Amino acid sequence: MHTTIKQEYGSTAEEELKDVIGGMSKLRNELQTDKPIVPMENLPLGNDTSIWNNYLEKTKALYGSEPSWFKSAWLYVECYMYRRIYQSFLSSTLLREIDPFREQKDQGFFSSVKAIDGLLSYLQSTLKKIGETDKDQLKVLFEQFTEVDLWGNKCDLSISAGADNFQTISPLAQLDNYRPFVLVDNMDDMWEHLQTANAESPESVRLDIIVDNAGFELITDLVFAEFVISTKLVKTVVFHPKDIPWFVSDVTVRDIRWTLDQLFDSESPSMAHFGSIWKGRLITGQWQIHTHPFWTLPHDYSEMQSVAPNLYAELGKSNLAIFKGDLNYRKLVSDRQWVTTTKFDEALRGFCPTALCSLRTLKADVVVGLKDGQAKKAEKENSQWMVSGEYAVIQFSNIKSKFT
Repeated sequence: MHTTIKQEYGSTAEEELKDVIGGMSKLRNELQTDKPIVPMENLPLGNDTSIWNNYLEKTKALYGSEPSWFKSAWLYVECYMYRRIYQSFLSSTLLREIDPFREQKDQGFFSSVKAIDGLLSYLQSTLKKIGETDKDQLKVLFEQFTEVDLWGNKCDLSISAGADNFQTISPLAQLDNYRPFVLVDNMDDMWEHLQTANAESPESVRLDIIVDNAGFELITDLVFAEFVISTKLVKTVVFHPKDIPWFVSDVTVRDIRWTLDQLFDSESPSMAHFGSIWKGRLITGQWQIHTHPFWTLPHDYSEMQSVAPNLYAELGKSNLAIFKGDLNYRKLVSDRQWVTTTKFDEALRGFCPTALCSLRTLKADVVVGLKDGQAKKAEKENSQWMVSGEYAVIQFSNIKSKFT
């Protein structure tokens, strides 16, 4: 990285890099020695600084003491750590827009090319025959592509500490093996909800996807989006990536556009085919990309309506919002130590901008919506069941319909 930055940005950037590394070293020391959480610095492009610092003050008032690394809510300090990494780059002039995780995310794509090609080839052949498909067959395909999107979430660089974590074969061949590990399956509710939305206003059905990881998982998001657009289940798909580097592998706007460029320039017919189609969908507006700073704040989603009312209202325009992955799930349920049989609707704590669905493989020790005995059974089969990424949930909620 040191040599590359010097080559790309010159000797001045090389000096700035030393300051960036210094900032990260300071952060590392604070973390390892349980130092108090300090305010964010007021730097150019740091438009969320006041929100972070207000959150720190509220946390101090809540606990009556200085929050520190070992004595604070994990969701807060984990998000804080990634925002501090970003701050190290914000203090630079030439390097402030660098994504320090870019190379790892790009390598995740390249290492998954075989699986990507296989999945896109299957999608292309499926869509060629879609006109011959009846409603029951279409539902089966919808479930299949939902499952592919779910299991694409197994690839997460923040969980693997940045080590190689990519997909070498398409999950299509593994769906039958994965299915017993889906602890909650609300796909029928998703399907019926989209059917109702289409019956009411077929020309305006909108799907929002709050994306998680770049690389293969992003491809599965794009594949799902293409399927629901091509089959006219939805009219518009809105993607919500992060607007700063986040949790190592989280998708940014650059990652989406870079991925489409890689597909477009590929020698694989299927990859090039969808690269061209998907670039076109962004141009026509069938696909849209929306960013918002709230996604990289420490707040859980029950606070969205008060902290980011414009984002809450925007999601309210959607017929269905799909929240991908572990961090989104933790924020949906406030990362609390819920009893595993707690209802998903209850754990959302009033968050209901629209109908929503979580597609998540379990990598953190929080889960709700299970039946009696499910947690004990999973624990018996695998003591690391809550964090291994081997178990998953497809959880649907439509609390908003109860208030309209």
